[in-house]
Amino acid sequence: MHEMPELYGAAAARELDRRLIQDAGMSGYRLMQQAAAACWRALRDTWPAARAIAVVCGGGNNGGDGFEIARLARAAGCRVQLLEVFGRQPTGDAALARRAWCEDGGVCVPWTATQVVDSNVDVIVDAIFGTGLSRAPTGAAAAAIGRINALHGQGRGVLAVDVPSGLDIDHGTVPGTCVEADVTVTFIGRKFGLHTGAGPDCAGHVVFDALVAEPFPVERPPAQAQLMDAAALRTWLPQRRRGAHKGDHGHVLIVGGDHGMAGAVLMAARAALRAGAGLVTVATRSAHAAILVAAQPEVMFHAVEEVSDLAPLLENATAVAIGPGFGQSPWAQTLWRAVQGFPRLVVDADALNLLARAPVRNTNWILTPHPGEAARLLSCSTREIQHDRAAALASLVARYGGFPVLKGAGSLVWNGHDVLVCPYGNPGMGVGGMGDALTGIVAAFLAQRLAMPDAAAAGVLAHALAGDVAAAGKERGLLPTDLINHLRGVVNP
Repeated sequence: MHEMPELYGAAAARELDRRLIQDAGMSGYRLMQQAAAACWRALRDTWPAARAIAVVCGGGNNGGDGFEIARLARAAGCRVQLLEVFGRQPTGDAALARRAWCEDGGVCVPWTATQVVDSNVDVIVDAIFGTGLSRAPTGAAAAAIGRINALHGQGRGVLAVDVPSGLDIDHGTVPGTCVEADVTVTFIGRKFGLHTGAGPDCAGHVVFDALVAEPFPVERPPAQAQLMDAAALRTWLPQRRRGAHKGDHGHVLIVGGDHGMAGAVLMAARAALRAGAGLVTVATRSAHAAILVAAQPEVMFHAVEEVSDLAPLLENATAVAIGPGFGQSPWAQTLWRAVQGFPRLVVDADALNLLARAPVRNTNWILTPHPGEAARLLSCSTREIQHDRAAALASLVARYGGFPVLKGAGSLVWNGHDVLVCPYGNPGMGVGGMGDALTGIVAAFLAQRLAMPDAAAAGVLAHALAGDVAAAGKERGLLPTDLINHLRGVVNP
């Protein structure tokens, strides 16, 4: 199995630091200097022409990193403005860094209503808060974050040290206001909240530096999640045998497409084909079947008006997907009851809403809700889902079983023992039909005999990667069909 990087929450991140310093005997100040060097490299790589740097320092070790970054910038000939945002003087390693900055001739300016970040800087370094913040910033800190974001909106670069100030890394949420960075450089352990929920918007491009050479000198604390990477697809989707035939690649049955919603099952079917299913059948309304076959002749479209029409199709299926364009009519309710017990099942869209109305538990399905659908499944608000996405995923597992996927920025997947976080995908994928494409992809991987948790994870990963290839940096106007057209390249890693 492909080994994925671990993601940590605030307590585990602090414990990692403690073990390196107390158990492994590493110098905290030396680690601070290495962190500053990593930030400075990222700053120069991103803004090579920058000559005026503002560094905003808090009173903790994050601020200590900021003092050391300011020293490096000043030594490189940059004009540096350093502003302090703290109620108490730094102590420990942060105090050493502040003293070193002052001994180098640096000036510390307390943040006030009149002493703020200059408007003529090129880059602002956010070193206010570190990993431990779980409350809304107040006072000078909140004012500093507001000023940083205002200048960012005017085109100034922003680099966050370890975590954008104001982000709760346990949950990927913003309790109040948060720095909006272009680049976040994070150290020692990757942080969960940078990669899900509001984290990607706040963090920008995330650069990780372990600061410590492998093998890691101390035992790591338990991780909160694991971070997917594209290389995992090579494990899940190996090269096919030369003698393989369509029967080896499985038969996907897609159930959906009530009146007026035929496009959803068509997109799911196309995605299943492009993700490598050997055969794809669609069970849909009789009014749609004859029309859809002209749109995609490789798919077998069957008119299904009664459960008796569906039974022979289920007998021939390797994997079933239900929900695209499904609706909640009596027709949909009848078919949903007939399909619930199928042993390799993907449940999406209105099938999830029907499940929410009459909850049942099943160990043999993959649920793919977006936050709104998850809220209905868990009888809570979408805001509550987004406030703690990992807890919401755990609640879905507890109530419904199987292997749920919680879609959204930094989609979460439960693989039976770990939470997996997908760092790929883009805002262009926020358009109708993208979920139908994901459903088809996951069903295709199930049909190709991937284990259920692997099919869920590989489906989310392939879907996101294809979306990024299709967007190519031009996200507005991206369509599900654009993504589907790039699947073939992604699923042959």
